[in-house]
Amino acid sequence: MSPVIFFLFQFAIVAYALVAGVFLAFSDFIMRSLALASGSGGVEAMQAINREVFRWVFMALFLGMAAISLVMAGYAWINLSGPSGLLILSAAVVYLIGCFGVTIMFNLPMNEALAGKDLSTEVTRDYWLQTYVPRWTFWNTVRTVASTVSAALLLVGLIWLTQTQVQPA
Repeated sequence: MSPVIFFLFQFAIVAYALVAGVFLAFSDFIMRSLALASGSGGVEAMQAINREVFRWVFMALFLGMAAISLVMAGYAWINLSGPSGLLILSAAVVYLIGCFGVTIMFNLPMNEALAGKDLSTEVTRDYWLQTYVPRWTFWNTVRTVASTVSAALLLVGLIWLTQTQVQPA
């Protein structure tokens, strides 16, 4: 394995874990805190978060890891075999489906729906508490687990790969 690929895999482990940490914070306490905000405070704060996330490091990391996952999956499919190849391929696929795919299919449409809500209506408050918070948090937890599992699979796969390579005598 080239040093560039080895570094890319090491970087991906850390990046998957960082993405998981952001998602964990939302599932663990941020969404609960926003739901407890009085009036439309939680809705307004989440609308602001959903706008700001596109302008910051997290989006580059989140989208970058989708691209890196594709590269890793291709590399593992073509160049690796055995348990290490399967673990590394699985790490990439879990991220692409469980994190990136879930975001596109579930969290992003909910964010777009919330963005169009009028803060002054009771309908918005009901939607926020009865629909958005529980569903968004559920799918966010799926993303948390997927990112964590990807980091763990990649770590184990990389360790397995480096331990099974022929060492010079």
